[in-house]
Amino acid sequence: MLRIILSLLLVNTAMVFSRASAADAWKDLFETKTYRSDKGRSIPYRLMRPAKVEPGKKYPLVLFLHGAGERGVDNARQLTHGVGGFATAEMRREHPCFVVAPQCPTDRRWVEVDWALPAHKMPKEISEPLGLALELLDKLLVELPVDRDRVYVTGLSMGGFGTWDVLSRRPEQFAAGVPVCGGGDVGQAEKLKRIPIWAFHGDQDRTVLVSRTKDMVNSIRKIGGVAKMTIYPGVDHDSWIATYADPKVMAWLFEQRKASRDSGRPQ
Repeated sequence: MLRIILSLLLVNTAMVFSRASAADAWKDLFETKTYRSDKGRSIPYRLMRPAKVEPGKKYPLVLFLHGAGERGVDNARQLTHGVGGFATAEMRREHPCFVVAPQCPTDRRWVEVDWALPAHKMPKEISEPLGLALELLDKLLVELPVDRDRVYVTGLSMGGFGTWDVLSRRPEQFAAGVPVCGGGDVGQAEKLKRIPIWAFHGDQDRTVLVSRTKDMVNSIRKIGGVAKMTIYPGVDHDSWIATYADPKVMAWLFEQRKASRDSGRPQ
């Protein structure tokens, strides 16, 4: 009897590991790389390419900024939340794109501010990790067949703060942004009013105040901007689960083109 029980336990364990491996198989789509600047600084990152890169064709690029819990140097944890939404078979078929996911060091932040505060002013200098992420982006825009009319940025929690910060510092570069449960500097609204932005937050968020998203979007709207938001009722800090699983969000993001934005016709 003991042998039978042990055998069943082993089989069950093997099945659990098999299912886990299958669930994480999409992570193998992301190449493991490191960007090194000419100043000797570096940042690890993962890169997913379109399933098939056709000669002469250009593709969208998504800069994905992870949350605080995924910081480190393993070049793996940044794939834990959200970014998998871009790697499903349906997404890769409907919206082939490059996705770059840099990893912030454990002791740093994409934006060096207190996330619990009800407001903050954008730091004068960009943080080192976010600066390296943008250097990496510039490098990839030269090396890869990227449609520069369709460069997007999105991120969750700490990465949501990073998304607002990036859009404020480089409003001319991005076709659209999707900040999730983050916050920005309302004083930057003028720079953001012509960028298609769709922000998300849970109304029960106990980590980052939902007012951080509402204040940003309302500040942009007050001056004639096109930002919109979705506030999930009854949802705490994990609003990224619904956001990155929603095909409507993904379809909206990939519809945005900088040329349309610059001509005053955001989608």
